[in-house]
Amino acid sequence: MYFFPLHLLKTIAASVAIFFFGLFLPNIYADSKELHLYTNNPVLASVDGEFLTSEDLKNSQIHDVMVQLHQIQSQALKVAILAKLKKNHPELTLESDMPLPSEKDVVRFYDSTPGIKEMGTLAKMRNEITEYLEKVFRNNYINDRYEFAIKKGWAKVYLQPPSEFKLKARVGTAKLWFDEDEGLTRRVFLLEYSDFQCPFCKRVQPTLDKLREHYPKEVQFGYRHFPLDFHKEAKYMAESVECARDQGKFWELQKLLYAEKDTVSRARLHQYAKKAGVKNTHRFQVCLKERKYKERVLNDLKEGTEIGIRGTPAFILGIYDAETSVVHGELLSGAVSEEKFKKAIEKYLSTSRAEASLAQ
Repeated sequence: MYFFPLHLLKTIAASVAIFFFGLFLPNIYADSKELHLYTNNPVLASVDGEFLTSEDLKNSQIHDVMVQLHQIQSQALKVAILAKLKKNHPELTLESDMPLPSEKDVVRFYDSTPGIKEMGTLAKMRNEITEYLEKVFRNNYINDRYEFAIKKGWAKVYLQPPSEFKLKARVGTAKLWFDEDEGLTRRVFLLEYSDFQCPFCKRVQPTLDKLREHYPKEVQFGYRHFPLDFHKEAKYMAESVECARDQGKFWELQKLLYAEKDTVSRARLHQYAKKAGVKNTHRFQVCLKERKYKERVLNDLKEGTEIGIRGTPAFILGIYDAETSVVHGELLSGAVSEEKFKKAIEKYLSTSRAEASLAQ
């Protein structure tokens, strides 16, 4: 996934994580005989008698950091629990039983992990892969011992994940995959924000094609632009598909541009438009030269930034309100796998079906 500006976001993320960690600690370690259970929604302030909690401040960035913090806390808690139990349950601390990655594991990882061969030869990557697999094996071992302890009833955990965060995203001028006049009411919407020069955006397109084939009647798909500053041709490529949209060839040109391995320069866009089936190439060239859709692309970028998108590809998946053209859902980032997409889509389809049943 591509981001901007990464160094600033890391600083913000670290600061927020420290801030929230500081908020949570008093709830765990308060010096009292009473049990103070962990809460991930502490009261932060009282204003005219009304409380403000961390949930009142939450946005997509804070939520992402809270999820990361929860993952770190969860793993640290597992280690701490096993350390506490080792005196009375020594079988949990048999470090000699912890498996280590073999040469076959390293080779298998190198051969089957997409993109890793582009980073170097097996000889060059061996140490890094081994270190990574050692961490994975160690975490799996800890998770296995932890689950065993929990099943035995030797520990009880009060740590809870952050509550689910819902975004409200306007569909706006997004290009829809399915026409909305087909007599179908698609209550679930997958709204894509993408950049034509982003390699991860290219990678996820075949996955989206499979999802459209799998959910032709229940899920709507839409596309909005998010050209990153350091991708100099991306904004022109985005404007070009909008010009093609005038002649009913948006998706045809979009597909061609993503299928191209190299960046398509502004000077060559009319050639791709013709290949995509745009009949009036002169009209297309005038549209692009006059930058007819510059503001539309910039508005996509602006609205995406306002809801918390920082990189591409990004997807808003949730329940669609056709009357207000708003999607209420969650943010998924990066080249999301087909399995992860389907799991999230099925969740919202279940919600949609339940709501429909109650309305009858």
